[in-house]
Amino acid sequence: MAQDLYQAPDYYQLDELLTEEHILIRDAAREWVKREVSPIIEDYAQRAEFPTSIVKGLADIGAFGPYIPMEYGGAGMDQMSYGLIMQEIERGDSGVRSTASVQSSLVMYPIFAFGSEEQKKKYLPKLATGEMMGAFGLTEPNHGSNPGGMESRLKDMGDHYLLNGAKMWISNAPFADMAVVWAKSEEDGRIKGVIVERGMEGFSTPTTHNKWSLRASATGELIFDNVKVPKENLLPKRDGLSAPLMCLDSARYGIAWGAIGAAMDCYDTALRYAKERTQFGKPIASFQLQQKKLAEMITEITKAQLLTWRLGVLKNEGKATSAQISMAKRNNVDMALTIARDARQVLGAMGITGDYSIMRHMMNLESVVTYEGTHDIHLLITGLDITGIPAFQ
Repeated sequence: MAQDLYQAPDYYQLDELLTEEHILIRDAAREWVKREVSPIIEDYAQRAEFPTSIVKGLADIGAFGPYIPMEYGGAGMDQMSYGLIMQEIERGDSGVRSTASVQSSLVMYPIFAFGSEEQKKKYLPKLATGEMMGAFGLTEPNHGSNPGGMESRLKDMGDHYLLNGAKMWISNAPFADMAVVWAKSEEDGRIKGVIVERGMEGFSTPTTHNKWSLRASATGELIFDNVKVPKENLLPKRDGLSAPLMCLDSARYGIAWGAIGAAMDCYDTALRYAKERTQFGKPIASFQLQQKKLAEMITEITKAQLLTWRLGVLKNEGKATSAQISMAKRNNVDMALTIARDARQVLGAMGITGDYSIMRHMMNLESVVTYEGTHDIHLLITGLDITGIPAFQ
């Protein structure tokens, strides 16, 4: 079992911009990843299986709803802490970070922001400890980048709602105990959120197989065949497409941080390998083309760190806009993909093996660049923000 020798790059001394609490939270997550994730993740990725044994550890480091108030079972941390935890988890594996992101931003956040007091007390404490795991149902077979076109329907039957439809590409679906699901009301056409629990008749979660990416993450579908949803399971405080999009803002923020973690791991691996690997009588790190790759990697990582730190400050102050979050998600994932590909070249043929993390990161990031808004859609979001002209239609 390979030892985790990871050393985090901090070329511009960004730690000086963090509080002591931020550093303690980050370092606790970093050590947990080294101890609990790194030794097992390659084996689970090869087997295309999610390591359920780490759920309690994720809860212990505050990865589930870290910014949820303590009265509801959360850790009461700030948004910078949330980002730093996501960075460290994705340094280990994007699929594991996906599990934490969904639980925090797409399940706990909407219940906290849009749910009733009864819903908050019923679900949030159990979600925070990992006793319950959740999923988020928005994307459909025919509607990805255009969620407003969803076909899932919610019908008011008087004493309950009747839910029909299907969602796909859903992280955590195969083992989730419950799901926050978005569907169109047949009465007024508004998009509404409901909590669907495993065991409800007509609700099934088939697993998605044959993935080349996020292999250590459980992905599946949510199928609703005349599911009777109790009236008290409706999220009462907000409806319309803006509600799930607010959840996506939170998830994209976490991804912006997480992608840096994947990039940092690839860079650290490539730097160490280049210093140790000898060709033509000297370490390959002494050759100009290898130094070019490594210098560009650390430059792009540093730029992304500064971008995301500033976004974290804005998020803490309640000033971060959807477009600013969108920019960081797009930039940082694209940056991480480029670094993963360049780092793989530094390692040569060894870069494709499971002895190193780079190829796994590269495959994972091919999903991260697509979910929570594709690279192209995020470009158009920025375009809309700076021109005022929508280019989606």
